[in-house]
Amino acid sequence: MSNLNDLHEALAQELLQRIKSGEAKAPDLAVAAKFLKDNEITAVPTNNNALSQLLESMPFPTEEDLKESKIV
Repeated sequence: MSNLNDLHEALAQELLQRIKSGEAKAPDLAVAAKFLKDNEITAVPTNNNALSQLLESMPFPTEEDLKESKIV
């Protein structure tokens, strides 16, 4: 089982290094997202953390936009 743990740790470290260095490409990010999902790693947007900042930057319609378009 140690080899499996070593492989898991090596993959996590490699993905983290690529992301932190800025050299990660779209396929690397897709692998990282799948790695997190497969390991049931989740996050919750909280006051001003990176996830909440990402959500705020996304072009989702506001509640007012939805009311104006009568989607709600």
